[in-house]
Amino acid sequence: MNTSTDNYNNEKHASKEIIGSESNVLEGKKIVLCITASVAAYKAIDLSRMLMRHGAEVYTVMSKSTNSKLLTEEIMNWATGNKTVTELTSELEHISLANYGKSDLVLVYPCTANTLGKFVNGIEDNPVTTVLSVAFGSRIPIIIAPAMHEAMYENIIITENINKLKSLGVSILEPSISEDKAKVISAENVVQFVINKIGNNKDRMISGMNVLVTAGSTVEHIDSIRILTNLSSGKMGLNIAQQCLDEGFGVTLIYGFTSLNIPNDPRMNIIRVKTTEEMFKAVRETILRDKQHVVFHVAAVADFSVSSSSQKRPNKIDTRNGTKTIKLVPTIKIVDKIKEFDKKIFLVAFKAEYHISEKLLMKKAFAKLNESNADIIVANDVSRKGCDFGSDTNEVYIIDKEKKVIHVPLKSKREIARNLIKIVCKKLKID
Repeated sequence: MNTSTDNYNNEKHASKEIIGSESNVLEGKKIVLCITASVAAYKAIDLSRMLMRHGAEVYTVMSKSTNSKLLTEEIMNWATGNKTVTELTSELEHISLANYGKSDLVLVYPCTANTLGKFVNGIEDNPVTTVLSVAFGSRIPIIIAPAMHEAMYENIIITENINKLKSLGVSILEPSISEDKAKVISAENVVQFVINKIGNNKDRMISGMNVLVTAGSTVEHIDSIRILTNLSSGKMGLNIAQQCLDEGFGVTLIYGFTSLNIPNDPRMNIIRVKTTEEMFKAVRETILRDKQHVVFHVAAVADFSVSSSSQKRPNKIDTRNGTKTIKLVPTIKIVDKIKEFDKKIFLVAFKAEYHISEKLLMKKAFAKLNESNADIIVANDVSRKGCDFGSDTNEVYIIDKEKKVIHVPLKSKREIARNLIKIVCKKLKID
């Protein structure tokens, strides 16, 4: 069938060359990406490309107000290689995209409160709401990622609309609240949710390879309110866990103190902890209970705890009582214990330093590799541009026992995770 929603020239569009460049987990999947009039509309460009890199064909639908004010039809034509729908014509674009079996998924990213309200009340007055109405009737899965001001998101009417859609089986990807905004969920998390929902490896047999990943930081309490911790975001560990899932590995993720929105994933065993002691026990019990082949100890464990002699208190310490002296004692080095639990584990350790020379970074990393009996270690300097805590990029050095160093220049943490897993698989002779 040749409609306006098909490729808009007879030759393969150059933008489609990226399809499947990262994985084929979405190969053969047709995804309808609906974009509404939010200032976050530009983020849909990256999202469409990410979905394509995992094998999907993406077709864009926008309302006229979005097209005229926030994001152009031409940009999305380029991004997806498919013609964008901005109005409904006699070609019946809404039917060719959302009728029974026509697509695998309809995704609204970002979704305004206005579109939410229209959808839940069956109003069809633009291409997006009409496509949603047809898709809901034809039982095509629908995912909605809201974006709006915080006050709007907390409006009880909008809350009721969201809850009603959830009750009807529509997936809602909750926004993060900051700066008085309900900010749309990251494109990376959306892609992972889509893969979990419709990916080709959803029911794939697990390879038999079990992987344990630790992520985030741990906390040590000074009193009931104050803590000792560090600035680790947990992004590197989460990216490693998600890439391992895409390889078909059995994954356990133990993560500590982090503001990340960790997506629920039925393929992954998720264990949440707070303190260093809790993480240590979770790592030990996981290794002893379930045979782990590889451990990525990415978590930035708090280096110190408050000693009992410093009278760590359950209640808040009153600062009006004057100067307090707190004695700090080192916490347990979890990475040094992992091979004691099972010497056959392939251990990947991590070493973060701040503002030191490359030579000294290599020296300290190799020393830690030997101390922990790790098989490889990933070292980085968080003072470098684009490598600070919480960033989506990093520059790392991967070092093995023979002192072979692989330098990975500044790349996304997702790309680094993918490269790291390839190196581990090569070391273990896994195809």
